Amino acid sequence: MKVAVLGSGGREHAIVWKLSQSQRIKELFCLPGNPGIKQLAKCVPLPLHDHQSLIHWAKKEAISLTVVGPEDPLSNGIVDSFLAAGLQIYGPNQKAAQLESSKTFAKQIMKIYGVPTAKSASFTELGPALRYVKENGAPIVIKADGLAAGKGVTVATSVVEAETSLRASLEKNRFGKAGSTVLIEEFLDGEEMTILSFVSGPDYLTMVPSQDHKPVFDGDQGPNTGGMGAYSPVPHLEKWLSEIEKMIVDPMVKGLQKENIYFQGILYTGLMITKEGPKVVEFNVRFGDPEAQVILPRLQNDLLEILEASTGGNLSSIKLKWKQDACVCVIMASGGYPVEYKTGFPISGLKPGVDDLVFHAGTEIFGTKLVTNGGRVLNVSSLGGSLAQARTQVYERLQSIHFENLHYRTDIASKAL
Repeated sequence: MKVAVLGSGGREHAIVWKLSQSQRIKELFCLPGNPGIKQLAKCVPLPLHDHQSLIHWAKKEAISLTVVGPEDPLSNGIVDSFLAAGLQIYGPNQKAAQLESSKTFAKQIMKIYGVPTAKSASFTELGPALRYVKENGAPIVIKADGLAAGKGVTVATSVVEAETSLRASLEKNRFGKAGSTVLIEEFLDGEEMTILSFVSGPDYLTMVPSQDHKPVFDGDQGPNTGGMGAYSPVPHLEKWLSEIEKMIVDPMVKGLQKENIYFQGILYTGLMITKEGPKVVEFNVRFGDPEAQVILPRLQNDLLEILEASTGGNLSSIKLKWKQDACVCVIMASGGYPVEYKTGFPISGLKPGVDDLVFHAGTEIFGTKLVTNGGRVLNVSSLGGSLAQARTQVYERLQSIHFENLHYRTDIASKAL
């Protein structure tokens, strides 16, 4: 088979890495890919927004299956375009992708089917939004309704901070169209956990849980990012797994069926484990980043077989198998991320062929050198017999990789220990 992955970040590198282990793939491509992915697949520099060029290329190359990594192509209807052209593609269609591209849409589905989540209200005008914040007080959460690369959320600890965030979205247009509607939510206190599920219509398979770390600094301080690290398993929270499946994943999958929304792809359930139990923080419609970088290394199955069963409506025939090993991933970021940062710094200390679990997120080749080219630069993962071992190994590996102004959190997975 010939298989293509769409995307260029750490998540896509992890997907390509896992697919490259399949004995059934003859040729593996990534569009546009990155320097790390290039070690495993042929990279093709086509833009993901140009559906017709992608379709033309996929037909010319006789691609058997295309796997969509990031959220933007999904929300822009890439799956609908490929299916209309008679091509097999893994991921939800544009209607289903609204679960991520519109937080208000996701809240409406949750409300109809009784899925526990934070109390919220949506606004398009500043005046009513400010009044709502003053009535409800702080702490309170302000979210851009649309896609903002993980940066559209402010956990405001004061009314003034909430007002600043609202003005940034609704007055100053900080997030463009994504922030033209804002969702204001009650603050949920607790610990975060992520449950990913392979979904194919009425059938779903939940994966092992993971915990992401979104704030940029140790101790969950500072602004939210696209994710600064993750780990799996999450032993101190796993007593909630059966309730999460029963009260959240199952009613959501069934609810989508009742709403005539055919979901085929990854359902990402971002949770807060509160004193009242698990509540949904957000739904996404693709592998998490960096959750994929700790879950895929633990997966024993051939990923291609799962994706094929899903696109073929035969997901129930699959039984997921997992390594007992733990996995920890730490993001090496550019100093200043997620606000202002400089790029173009040479990266040293990587060992091609040895660093299987160092996933490239924001790198490029400049001349003959590998340099930084983004906010999140490298995703360094490690498998170990225990969380403590995996954590020790990953932080030891970080010591020998270097680029100017690098930054990473030193407390990833410490909550579990």
